Amino acid sequence: MIISVSRRTDIPAFYADWFYNRLRAGYVLVRNPMNLHSVSKVRLTADVVDAFVFWTKNPLPMARRLDELAAYPYYFQFTLTGYGADIEPGVPDKRRVLVPAFKDLAARLGKKRVIWRYDPIFFSKKYSPEYHLTCFEALAAELHNSTERCVISFMDSYRNTKRNAQQLGAVDTGSEELYVFAGQLAKIAVKYGLKLQTCAESMDLTALGITPSSCIDKALLEDICNFKLDVKKDANQRAECCCAASIDIGAYNTCPGGCLYCYANYNAPLVQTNIAAHNKTSPLLSGTLTAQDVVTERKMKSCKIMVDSLF
Repeated sequence: MIISVSRRTDIPAFYADWFYNRLRAGYVLVRNPMNLHSVSKVRLTADVVDAFVFWTKNPLPMARRLDELAAYPYYFQFTLTGYGADIEPGVPDKRRVLVPAFKDLAARLGKKRVIWRYDPIFFSKKYSPEYHLTCFEALAAELHNSTERCVISFMDSYRNTKRNAQQLGAVDTGSEELYVFAGQLAKIAVKYGLKLQTCAESMDLTALGITPSSCIDKALLEDICNFKLDVKKDANQRAECCCAASIDIGAYNTCPGGCLYCYANYNAPLVQTNIAAHNKTSPLLSGTLTAQDVVTERKMKSCKIMVDSLF
């Protein structure tokens, strides 16, 4: 199985020690977000984990211990945007900390294994299309030698993000304006030799040279590893999502990052409660098992189809 680390919270940035502890223990406990008393025991041993996919805005806490991942294939999705601390309060300084971190990670892993994400994109009085174009080009100029592609998406009006709409100052943008803006991004990407892709977008931008991407990318994993994968599209994601099936080991309402556009933090008091309940030695990301919890071991097997080398 492919393990997602994680759509629901930034484990590399805030819970790296916990993750490495679970790796050594060989398993993790994950609450079902739709039924919190239903808990899965997910094995993390190399015989059943085909790869890890890490999602983060700051890989530094995890990157210090990458040698502990030597037995596993993996790659990083690294979100690096033009927003300031008013929108991303928990993100370190980008020019001083994160751009160098991106370059260092790519130097260690190779540019295929560090994917730049410039998303989600929304427009406001401060964060206008012109602002984004300037930031995107500045980042492209810095990162183009350290990655092969950039993934974009436009902010969806989730019920959860609407709670912060006033603070975001986001304005409604028509599809025609978004299409024109995407075309301008595409020209910048071509200038810097970057492949521009979208994440779960319903708008067809292929005429602009922008193709749909898979965050959990079967083809990429097959490319960077010496095996094929017998894995299907993830049926639990939106129709527009192209991701391969995976198991996510994160938890909603646990991210200390505090990004105002985040769909995964939707209950501010609960976020603080869950953060306070984190114990890096616990099998759960937050809290402990209760008498009402039912733990079921997840049936897991490797999806690898080994390919014999000609050499």
